[in-house]
This record gives sequence, C-alpha cells and structure tokens, in this order.
Amino acid sequence: MIKFHLPDFCGNYRMNLYIADLLKASPHLFYDDIKIASSYGCFPPALWNGGRTTVGAVRREFIPFLISEYRKRGIPIRYTFTNPTLKEKDLADPFCNMITKMAEDGTNEIIVNLPLLEEYIRKNYPRYPLISSTVKQIEKEDDLLKELEKDYKLVVLDYNHNNTDILERLPHRDKIELLVNPYCMPHCRRRGDHYRFLGERQAAESRMVFEGNTPAVQKVLKKEFACPNMNMSFYDTVHYDTHITPESIYGKLTDMGYSNFKIEGRMMHAVDILESYMYYMVRPEHRDRVRLSALRELMRRS
Repeated sequence: MIKFHLPDFCGNYRMNLYIADLLKASPHLFYDDIKIASSYGCFPPALWNGGRTTVGAVRREFIPFLISEYRKRGIPIRYTFTNPTLKEKDLADPFCNMITKMAEDGTNEIIVNLPLLEEYIRKNYPRYPLISSTVKQIEKEDDLLKELEKDYKLVVLDYNHNNTDILERLPHRDKIELLVNPYCMPHCRRRGDHYRFLGERQAAESRMVFEGNTPAVQKVLKKEFACPNMNMSFYDTVHYDTHITPESIYGKLTDMGYSNFKIEGRMMHAVDILESYMYYMVRPEHRDRVRLSALRELMRRS
C-alpha cells in the first residue's frame, strides 16, 4: 500500500475530503494501491504549530466537526506541533491543550520537534502516535540512524536525502516518510532561521487572537522574512534534485520498501496543491477530468 500524507487538514479540508471521496468512489482514476493515510496541519491560531504560520482563528464548533469528517473517512489528522521557539510556559496554552484533547482517539497523530513538547505530550496525551519532524533537519547519517531507533511511528526524512544513496542503506523503511515535493531549495542555509521566524510569528498570531493587537505583537508581525520560494508554483520546483517524481515513487522507491510519502503544500495556493495531487495520485490519462471536476466542486462550495 502506497500512503500519501496531504497538507492542511483545516484550510484545505474541502479539497482533501473531495479527493478522498473520489478515491473511494472511483479508484480507477488513481494509481493502484494508494490511500490517503493522514492530513497534517493545525487549527489556527495554535501556538504550538510550526513549519508554516496559520493566521486567523477557527470557530470552536468547527473543530469537532472537522475531526469527525476525517474520522468518517478513516483519515487521521496530524497536528504539526513543531514550533521551535516554545518555552516551558507555553505548554499550558489553553487552546493547544483543548484541540489536543479533542482529537485524542488513538488514531490521530502529532508531529513533534522539540523534546520539551514531546515529553509533555507523551505524559499528558499518551494515546497519540508521534511523528519525528523534518523540521529537525537531520542530515548526518549517524544521527538519522539513531532517530529511526526511537519510539516514533514515522520519521519524516530531511528532504536533502531525497534521491541519494542513503536511501539504499537505511533500515526501517516502513518507518520512513519522504517529503516528495519540497519548495525549499536544496541545502538552504536559512531554513532553520526561517522555521524560527515562523514560530515567533505563530506565537504573535496566537497572542493577537487571545490578548489583542498589543505593541509587542505588532512588532513581531511587522517583521518580514524574504523567501522567493514561498511564491513559487508547484512546477517551479520540479527541477530540484530533491524533487521525487511519480515514476520514482511507483517504481524504485516502493520496490525498495518505502511506502509513506508527504506532499508539501501548507499555505500554498490551492491550485498548486490540487496540481500536486493530480501529479502524484491521479493517472495521467484522467488528470484533466479530475482536475476540472475538483475545481468545479471547490468553486461551487466557495
């Protein structure tokens, strides 16, 4: 079974649920033996969220509704609790604890980065399977081997390992998740700084919702982190040597024992996200028809 992990279970839920329903109703449109194994993201304005910044605030009643919609389809939601700037005081955040408690059913998952938050979740919400985040940026092979021996359901590989010889040497391949379409340039030297910037901005977004637009919040939100990759389209990134093609997934990688593939797309344009789904999951001869039907459905509901 080839398992895909889709971006933004909250902001992109209409598209994700539509694709999930279409896959069930018309599997012949898709590549053989695939499933949607999770959808990752967070409910805004969760302070613990990392990797991308969510803005605004979700309605309280929408949270159980959305959790239920994914549960009906057998798709776990996966919280991206990877903010690298968290302090011990942040563990008591009421909103984050509320949404974590609401989704703790033994199937939904959490992606972790900081040992501080990981230990807190293991102690207070033990039913969650934990995923080791690519935000950790584990590039040394020895460190990666140690990570694979830890108590994680999956380890999301640093994308710089994509298409390299290391994939032929790694054990526990059923425990590895590959990020197939990274928008970041290979070996970006600013990546860690960008994650910290996004974490600080997420904290400011959370404070703005719950405490108001204070001068301290305004100061953070006025900062900018110029990154041209954030404005790229899906096809602007396919030339990177870290890009994994469908041919590689449905041939070499699955033959090697890899079965978990993460599609990047949080905070990207919805059309780019949809195109990535066409590219990776839908058979080439059906892509135009599926793309059109998905766009019609999304526009009808908007």
